[in-house]
Amino acid sequence: MKKAVLVTGSAGFIGFHLSKYLISKGIFVIGLDNLNSYYDRNLKLARLGILKDVSKKDMNFEFVEDDLVNREGLNKLFDIYKPSIVINLAAQAGVRYSIENPIAYIDSNIVGFANILECCRHSNVQHLLYASSSSVYGGNEKIPFSEKDSVDHPMSLYAASKKANELMAHTYSNLYGLPTTGLRFFTVYGPWGRPDMALFLFTKAILSDEPIQIFNHGEMTRDFTYIDDIVESLFLLLDKPPSPDPMFDKEFPEPHKSWCPYRIFNIGNSNPVPLMDYISALEQSLGKKATKKFLPMQPGDVPMTAAETNELESYINFRPKTSISDGIKKFVSWYLEFYKAI
Repeated sequence: MKKAVLVTGSAGFIGFHLSKYLISKGIFVIGLDNLNSYYDRNLKLARLGILKDVSKKDMNFEFVEDDLVNREGLNKLFDIYKPSIVINLAAQAGVRYSIENPIAYIDSNIVGFANILECCRHSNVQHLLYASSSSVYGGNEKIPFSEKDSVDHPMSLYAASKKANELMAHTYSNLYGLPTTGLRFFTVYGPWGRPDMALFLFTKAILSDEPIQIFNHGEMTRDFTYIDDIVESLFLLLDKPPSPDPMFDKEFPEPHKSWCPYRIFNIGNSNPVPLMDYISALEQSLGKKATKKFLPMQPGDVPMTAAETNELESYINFRPKTSISDGIKKFVSWYLEFYKAI
C-alpha cells in the first residue's frame, strides 16, 4: 500500500484544499468527514465531488464518512489504511457558536481529538499535525502574538478546546513519543470558505442588497491568511516531525517547544489589516458598496490578532505572502462562479 496521509475534516474548508493539493502531488489521501449540518452540506458535497474527480487518474483518494467521536469506526479506519501521517482538521468551528452550543465543542474538539491521539499512539503514526487557532491567545493585548506568550486566558470555549488540544498532544508526545505539531491558524479565507465566516457573509449580503454587520463599530484588525499559504505551510511541515529539543530549559520553559517531540507554530500573514480596509477591498472586487450596520463587540471576540511567524519561517523557510486584494479577488471570482452555477 502507498504511503497514506489521513486528513480529517476533508470536506471542510482547509481540509478540502489540503487534500486536493496532496492528491495533486501523488500522495494517497484518506479523507474523513462527518458531513454535519453546521453549515450547508451541499457545499461540503461539492468539495468532496472535486476531490473524487481529481483523484480518478491515480486512484489516490478514499473517503470515509464518519465522526471522530465514533471510536470503533476510527479504530477500524486506522487498521485498514495504516496512515503514516495524520492531519487533524476536523473540529467544531466558530467562536460564536461555542457560546450557544458548548457541548458540541467538548464532543468534537476534546473527545474526538482524544480518539485521534489514541489511534495515532497505537498505530505508530510518524507525525500528527493538528489545527489549533489564534483564538488561544484570548485576552492577550501584546501584539504580535508569539508562540512564547501565555495562552491561559481564553475568551471562548472554542479557544479553550484548542488550548486543551495542545496540552493533550504534549502529553502523548511525552508519554508515547508521538511527534505532534500544532498549528495556530490566523483568520483563514479564500475560495470554498465557510459560509459562517465574515468574507462569505459580507459578500452574500452586499450582493443581496442587505446590510453587513460590523462589530465593535469597525474597530477590528485581523491577520487574514489566504488558504493557499496555509496549505503550502502544512505541506512543508508534513515530513518535518518535531524532535526533542536538547536545549529545552525546564527552569524557564518555553510553551511552544519541549524535551519531547512537540512543537507549536503560528501560521498567519504577519500583516494585520483593519476590518474596514478588508471591507473596502471586497467592495472594490464586487464593484458595489456595502450598506453598513455598526454594532458593539460580540461576546468571546477580540479586537485584534497578529501573528509573529519567525519560528515557522526558520523551520520551513516559508512565510505566507498573498495580499488581501489578491486573495479577496480570488474568493469573489469563485463565489460568483459557484453560486451562478447552482
